[in-house]
Amino acid sequence: MHEFKLDPTLANDCILIGELDISLLLLNKNALVPWLILVPKYTHPSYVTEFTDLNETEQARVLSEINLVSMFLKKQHPACKLNIATIGNVVSQCHIHVVARHEQDFCWPDVVWGQSQREDYSDETLEVLIQTIKTDLQTHLK
Repeated sequence: MHEFKLDPTLANDCILIGELDISLLLLNKNALVPWLILVPKYTHPSYVTEFTDLNETEQARVLSEINLVSMFLKKQHPACKLNIATIGNVVSQCHIHVVARHEQDFCWPDVVWGQSQREDYSDETLEVLIQTIKTDLQTHLK
């Protein structure tokens, strides 16, 4: 059996929040937009590239997690438009972006991925945000 390994780019660009049923939950370090990422944990093989590589049961479990994260972001950012995508052009490991967008955000209406403009979270803001996510999703996080 293969061991699951998170792609190094995702590990570098994100903060691990925790594990859900089938996915790792990551927070993108770019504070310019609320941006969570789900990375399904595969061990058969360890590196799946497409959502469609999952069987129907796994797809349903990931979809449930997408809905969970989407509801969290909509609650935290009520006037947002959600962008949900599995791009994979830079990082081929299957991962799902769930981004809360606002007309006032830094690159509206363009896409957020691939933008060079970045801003780090302050330590205090990051601590509060991580605690908010963990509190809200506590019954789903392992």
